[in-house]
Amino acid sequence: MEKVERLNTGFAQFKEEVYDKNTELYLQLSEKQEPKYMVFACSDSRVSPCRIFNFSPGDVFTVRNIANMIPPYNSTNNIGEGAAIEYAVKHLKVETILVMGHSRCGGIKGLMSCNDDGTTTTDFIEDWVKIGLPAKNKVLEASSDLDLAEQCAMCEKESIKMSVENLKTYPFVQEGLESGNLTVLGGYYDFVQGKFDAWTD
Repeated sequence: MEKVERLNTGFAQFKEEVYDKNTELYLQLSEKQEPKYMVFACSDSRVSPCRIFNFSPGDVFTVRNIANMIPPYNSTNNIGEGAAIEYAVKHLKVETILVMGHSRCGGIKGLMSCNDDGTTTTDFIEDWVKIGLPAKNKVLEASSDLDLAEQCAMCEKESIKMSVENLKTYPFVQEGLESGNLTVLGGYYDFVQGKFDAWTD
């Protein structure tokens, strides 16, 4: 029951400090949502985009997965990410999509540590992070003399660039970019140093 009590206590604090002071906002949100941002972020407990960017309810449509990866467009595989992108772009009409990576990412460390022979030791994790193999290979080609920690730091940023390019393979994203109605950004949050950088390409 202690675990449930933690949730109840947290909700009571949220209701008193946030919800009850913004009842008009929540009334408006009960009718519709019009977020301007979509953020792809890692599931890591240390990197909540709503906390990092001080978003309010209704500001952002969020997708979180291991290592904030976006697979290339495919109408039969990875439909979860594809459905979220399609909904955000075509129905919510978001104006900006941010792919945000972060420091000390366990998913990227897993990618950099994957067996090269294709064998796996997990049911799902390795198959998922292998979406980032193009980023891993690029890092290994450029930094084979570096240790794993340095390679991981490089791959954290390279995988963001890869996911941004993958995002552009979705037809509705490309249409938004060409029309000027959509902007795609990459971003990196270093929670060790307390820094954030964003870029367009």
